Amino acid sequence: MSAWLIDMDGVLVHEGMALDGAKEFLERLDERDIPHLILTNNSIFTTRDLSARLASSGLEVPAERIWTSALATAKFLADQSEDRRAFVIGEAGLTTALYEEGFVMTSSDPEFVVLGETRTYSFEMLTTGIRLIQGGARFIATNPDATGPSADGDIPATGAVAAMIEKATGRRPFFVGKPNPVMLRNGLNKIGAHSEDTSIVGDRMDTDIQAGVETGLQTHLVLTGSTKREDIVKFPYRPDHVHESIADVIDFI
Repeated sequence: MSAWLIDMDGVLVHEGMALDGAKEFLERLDERDIPHLILTNNSIFTTRDLSARLASSGLEVPAERIWTSALATAKFLADQSEDRRAFVIGEAGLTTALYEEGFVMTSSDPEFVVLGETRTYSFEMLTTGIRLIQGGARFIATNPDATGPSADGDIPATGAVAAMIEKATGRRPFFVGKPNPVMLRNGLNKIGAHSEDTSIVGDRMDTDIQAGVETGLQTHLVLTGSTKREDIVKFPYRPDHVHESIADVIDFI
């Protein structure tokens, strides 16, 4: 394959530690000058933050090689609106991405309520978002992940909070991040790649692999993250390849 999209958490790193084969996989791509992009549904951190976090685990990935659901959301909304006014529930990764696309963050007559991931959800912010959606603002969320990982186990993520807002408003959000092909197509455009020549490596059947299938990529599932081998049969689609870790994907480069 001439290009690669690679999920981050559960594929390259887990809880701040590089996974087996991650460093060698990235080095092989660099050695052969193969276009690639690191993808993450995490919207908390900026690409510079993520680059630094990866470096602390021993993986050298420049910020421009990272594509987040926050960046994908900001780009999508910029193409949807000239007004560019949004009420944002999220952290620096999301607010910075929207700011760089020319958005004004406001609770005064916003066109969008944009929900991202945060570890400090404010009841007051959620209430304001609900009322703005009830008043006509469009509801956008960075990704549908119901839970996220932590050292102590799963924690509620964007999808879970979005479900609460949906219940209160009767308005379903538009999710931009994986498995929405929008995020992958934007990533492909960023590196000048075509779907028929690109592979995706991920650890989740319901986001990475589904997105790859819907975008027409070759799909590689690694078992170092969320999806276990016995879970695969629960889904109506299958990955092209299943691996114990990304170390086993190196031979496909």
